[in-house]
Amino acid sequence: MTEVQDVEKGARARTRRAIVDAAVRELARDASVSLGQIADAASVGRTTLHRYFPERSDLLEAVRAETTARLDEAHARARLDEGTAREALRRLCPEYLLLGDLLTLLFTGVLPESVIDEAADDPLLALVARGREDGSIDPALDDAWVIGTLWAQLYLAWATLCEAGTARHDVVQMLMRTVDKAVAAP
Repeated sequence: MTEVQDVEKGARARTRRAIVDAAVRELARDASVSLGQIADAASVGRTTLHRYFPERSDLLEAVRAETTARLDEAHARARLDEGTAREALRRLCPEYLLLGDLLTLLFTGVLPESVIDEAADDPLLALVARGREDGSIDPALDDAWVIGTLWAQLYLAWATLCEAGTARHDVVQMLMRTVDKAVAAP
């Protein structure tokens, strides 16, 4: 590949990234946002947006793929296999909160629920099972309850960050403390 081709490929990747990032931001604000508004937010023309994503469904698929990738990255940064499951869950809470507007898309149903099922629930189910084995997660709580508790608290934390103006550090501390106490073995 020539240097010119490398530059063109990099420019295409940056443009695609700008469109997907703008779609995440704009869809989080308004699920019915038009493709034209997304193009404006990405600082590209509609023609350019349609060259990358001919249909709205193509763009939503790219956003879904981005969400899955970012959930996977959050799991990796949280080092889910290290320490007790409860310790890993405490590391995971702030990582999930960093997903930002993607949380809004997950919580509001803009993205299909299967995104959470595919990308998040499997690692979380394994984490909960490990927590029962290592004694750090209450065995009386079933899997759905533990995972539901995490997502409910993430929703509250994200809403608090978006609406109440509470400092991120304080929200993260409250989130981690609440989830930790909610799932702890007696």
